[in-house]
Formats: sequence, C-alpha cells, structure tokens
Amino acid sequence: MGLKVDAKIKLLVIFLVLVGSIYIMMTKTPKLGLDLQGGISITLKVDIDKVIKDQYLNVAKDIEKKFKENNIELLSSKLENDTLKLILLDPTKIDKAVEVLKKEFPQLVVESSQDSITVRFTDWELNRIKTQTMKQAVETLRNRIDQFGTLSANIAQKGKDRILVEIPGVIDIERAKAIIGKTAQLELKEVVDSAYSKEELLKKYPNGIPDDLELLEGQEEVVNGQTVKEWFLVKKTPVITGAMLKDARTALDQGGNPAVNFELTSEGAEIFGEATQKMIGKRLAIVLDGKVMSAPVIRSRITSSGQITGRFSTEEANDLAVILRAGALPAPVSIVEESVIGPTLGKESIDKTLMAGIVSFTLVGLFMIYRYALSGFVAVIALVFNLMLLWVAMLLFDITLTLPGIAGIILNIGMGVDGNVVIFERIKEELHQGKTLRVSLEEGFKKGFQAIFDSHVTVIIAALALLEFGNAPLKGFAATLSIGTFINLFTAVFLTKMMLDFTIGGKKYLKYAI
Repeated sequence: MGLKVDAKIKLLVIFLVLVGSIYIMMTKTPKLGLDLQGGISITLKVDIDKVIKDQYLNVAKDIEKKFKENNIELLSSKLENDTLKLILLDPTKIDKAVEVLKKEFPQLVVESSQDSITVRFTDWELNRIKTQTMKQAVETLRNRIDQFGTLSANIAQKGKDRILVEIPGVIDIERAKAIIGKTAQLELKEVVDSAYSKEELLKKYPNGIPDDLELLEGQEEVVNGQTVKEWFLVKKTPVITGAMLKDARTALDQGGNPAVNFELTSEGAEIFGEATQKMIGKRLAIVLDGKVMSAPVIRSRITSSGQITGRFSTEEANDLAVILRAGALPAPVSIVEESVIGPTLGKESIDKTLMAGIVSFTLVGLFMIYRYALSGFVAVIALVFNLMLLWVAMLLFDITLTLPGIAGIILNIGMGVDGNVVIFERIKEELHQGKTLRVSLEEGFKKGFQAIFDSHVTVIIAALALLEFGNAPLKGFAATLSIGTFINLFTAVFLTKMMLDFTIGGKKYLKYAI
C-alpha cells in the first residue's frame, strides 16, 4: 500500500531539510569566541568631561540667542568648574535674564548676584548626558566593528566611563586600536589664514588669536625636497560636521593616491551649497579629529559631495571610510588597557567538552531505548536531527561558539528528549485504558503538546532575558538554548510523530512500540 499524498509531502520536506543542512555544514565554518580561539581585549575610557564641557558651550550659544530675542545683551560667558558664568552688558536686566533662563532652560540650575548669573546642569541632566554618551559610544563602536565583518565582537560598558571591547581571532592590535580609538569627528571649516610655521602665523596676532578662531595643525608634506607642515587659522564654528554625512567610500585622488569620497545628507548638501557659494576663492579645511587633512580652494559651489585626501595607504583609506560611515564617537576615548589573548581553554579542554557531549548523547540515547523501546529509538533519531538543525542555525545566523555555548548544546541534548518523555508517558496511559496503538499515539501527542509547549515557552523567555541583559559568555549560552528550544518543538512533536506513523502499525508491533 503506497504512502498518502500528505505523507509524501512530509517526507519530501524532511529530505530537503536534510540535504540543505548537510550542504550548509559542508560549506560554512562556525565563528569561535574569544575563549576558544583567542583575540584582542581593549578597555577604553570615554572622556565624558569633554562632552559636558561641549554641552555647556552649546548652551551658552543658545542662551546668547534667547537673550538677543529678549533685548538682553550678553557681555561674556565663561565656563568655570562646571559652572557657566554670564556677565550682562546691563546689570539692571539680571532679573529679566533669570526669568528667561528659568523659562527656556529647565535643564539648568540658575543663581544670580548683583553683577552676574551662574548656571549649571541639574543632576538629572548630567546623568542623562553621561548615560546617553556611553550608550552612543557603545553603539558607534559596535557599528564600526560590524562593518569590518567581525560580528562576534563583545562590546559592553564597564563601569561609569569605560568600555570593554573583545574581538576574537584578531591579533593585529595596532590596526584594531586605530579603528576603535579614532574619534572620527569630521568638520569642514573656513580657512582665515595659514603659514608653514606656527610662530609665523602667531606673529600676525600679537594680541592673541580672536575667540572665534582656532589654530590647527596640518599634515606633513614634501615641498622642493623638504618636509614641511602647514598651520591653519580657521573659524571655530564648522560649515558642516560629520553628523550630516550620508556615505563615505574609498577612491583615488587626482594623483592616483588613495582618498575617501564622502556624500552629504540633503540637509547637509543645502547648507554646504550656500556656504561654498560665499566662499569661492577661499580655502576650506577638511578637519578630522582636530587635524587638517587637506585645505582645497573652493572654485565653485559644492553641494552633496567632497573628498578627503592625505597621505593614506589603501588600508588606511578603507578603514577611514568605514569609520566615517559608522559615525563619530560622541567623545574622545583613550586606551587604558590592552592585551592579546591566546585561547584560554586550549585543545585539551575543548576535547574534554566535546567528549562530555558525546557521553551525554550516548547515555541519553541508551536510556530512551531501554525505557521506550522502538519509540525511544525514534526519539534518538529525532535528537540527531535536533542537534544538526541547531548547528545549522548557528552557522546561518553567524552565532559565535563559546564554551558556555557548547554547554548550552549539551544541555539541549537532555531537553531534546524531554518532550518525547511527556508524550510517551501519555501514550502509555492511553494504552492502559485499552485503546489501540494508533489511537493512543494520536491522543498522546494531542494531550501532551500543550504541556510541552508551555514548558518550552518558559525556557525561551528565560533565554531571551539572558540574550538581552547577559554578557558575551551568557549570550552564547542563551543563543544555543533559545534556538535549541525552538527546534525541540519541531523534532519532539512533528518529526517524532511522523517517524512513529511510518514505523509503528498495528497490534503485532505493540510490545516493541513503547
């Protein structure tokens, strides 16, 4: 008697899954974690104090604007010990100024005296700035490393102002430091003056550099056989910043040297176009992390794109493009600790862990066969499918394999047959009531499914919580546990029942069935 159409379809599905799984296992290799293959570990300190200082300077500009709208002249503003001191041109307007500040700037604590006003951020605002800065720094670093294809990196906040970065399989620590530690703050600023000597440039300003200008260092270059460095006096306020960057790609400059082409957002293009229209004939400094990379002369209106040139190698240009695409860090970072880590487990430890998995599988399999006969053997076959599908899922989703992850796989061996145990006991109860084997199978799976489903859902909830809040080792465990639990529902219910339907028939198989 031939198989029914639905049975043929099920067999076809299983066959396709099997062939696809074998193909994936033969063509893809797993990513190993830091504990299995070694790598680099870097601890960064985020300069949150600079962020707070910059926020005060931004607030000072906003305050000056609001004062002008209310006919209040601000004579000066000075930052002293995390407090912004404001001096008015007309001290009689202090009360009015305080009223404006309290109304327009709820994030500030305002205090006044007869001749000045002092403002500082509230504790709530300071905590918000610090929290947001650390969160943004972690996300920016993750975006950078992800774009380099190192998806297995562990990046996590460590304390109030530190970030731990662990990248498995990487041993070029200098390149990693250059990628991770670069702030990548891109600014385009108008050049006011320049010279090939810092002293020569400062001589032009005997009374000091004006407050709205700043002195920046250029790159070394060879002119007439001599190595020189140009210094630039630029406007502090940039024309545009990297915040308006849409894309960055490697390219070649006019001399055939590596460079980086960048493209601006629509908002940035509009602002840049208006600014360059007024700057025709003037120089525009392309500033990266406070250093002038190049300062071309604006020949015509420029809108949506530009180029960063410098003495880049091809690798440096590629790295810079990736860093710019990922975005600038919200604050400068410094490396406080670095190390190259060898595999902490070693081949012997890994072999022992794998041996533990083989032993656990063998013992579980023997128990199931001893306890449930042919049904137990079917459950063992389903368990083999379970482990194979779990491995394939890890390969497809690029999940990093760590020692805790291996522990999760081994735990999944026991959990993989847990659902079968529940169903088989239900089948036995139905048989004891005098029902036929076929009816007992149907009732056992039907009545046992809800209990299996509920138990698996609770495990998945716990695993998802570990994925969200755990560190890298715990996430490796949670990943294998959660995926394995999903697969258990398929193998323990659908696959096992299908195989039992094919292998167990009438009463003559009853004593071997279960």
